[in-house]
Amino acid sequence: MSITRRFIQLDVFSRQPMKGNPLAVVIDGEGLDDATMRAFARWTNLSETAFLLPPTTPEANYRVRIFTPKQELPFAGHPSVGSAYAAMEAGLVDAGKTTLTQQCAAGLLPVEIEQTGVERVIHVQAPPPRLQSVDTDTCRAISEAIGLTLSDAQVSLIHAGPLWWVCDLRAAAHVRALKPDMHALVQLSEQHGAMGVSVFGRESSGPAQMVVRTFCPGDGIPEDPVTGSANAAIMAFLAERGDTSYGLSYLVSQGREVGRDGYIRVKRDAAHGTITIGGQCVVLIQGELDL
Repeated sequence: MSITRRFIQLDVFSRQPMKGNPLAVVIDGEGLDDATMRAFARWTNLSETAFLLPPTTPEANYRVRIFTPKQELPFAGHPSVGSAYAAMEAGLVDAGKTTLTQQCAAGLLPVEIEQTGVERVIHVQAPPPRLQSVDTDTCRAISEAIGLTLSDAQVSLIHAGPLWWVCDLRAAAHVRALKPDMHALVQLSEQHGAMGVSVFGRESSGPAQMVVRTFCPGDGIPEDPVTGSANAAIMAFLAERGDTSYGLSYLVSQGREVGRDGYIRVKRDAAHGTITIGGQCVVLIQGELDL
């Protein structure tokens, strides 16, 4: 006999409906097997679907498993922010708390909450990033795939949950004008086991200091609307280079090229090097599903 489960679909990194990154959250995920979770994630056809479960350690307030249409991820930014918001909305954790601990495949991650109700802002600490060198041939291939010359590119490969190539394009106008070769990016992602490539540049107007675009066609998502883990990887990239021009806290604009308008607050702790990503959420759908 099937069980009716609570379901929320929300936009993450936006307070405006249909402007953030959509996330499907199954509130009562306990009892679902891996195959059902994967099938449901394929069915929603969103960049990620999250399943909330009871924690297996007393240090955690809840546990989350995160699936793209093709694979399970140890960590992802917008599902982590959205899952914390959904857990509070559904009453799994006290809506008045200001700190939580999320359990996921990447470990136990601290969560901080600012404000309450619809104005709530969720900040999730990303797993410690691991940087990998990129050889000249791969750097050239990435540059060609996103439409740059090799001299333009400063490329790094960063494990921030998923594995991302990160490329500094310096100016927002260069980021917004890109028309990547998606077929080439699919091939590169499959060859190197990477989720995709995230590019960034400085914004000179508006509230944000940085513009970001993230391409992951190898996972069935040509351009992700607003990407938490890739933004954590960018902050790690800046820290590795000793680039302090953006500071230890900045606001990112992402998603306009695909009809969205998301904003991510990215922070790095100077003493410990930990990186957090944060933003607001808005619930669009609440109901029940029968699996």
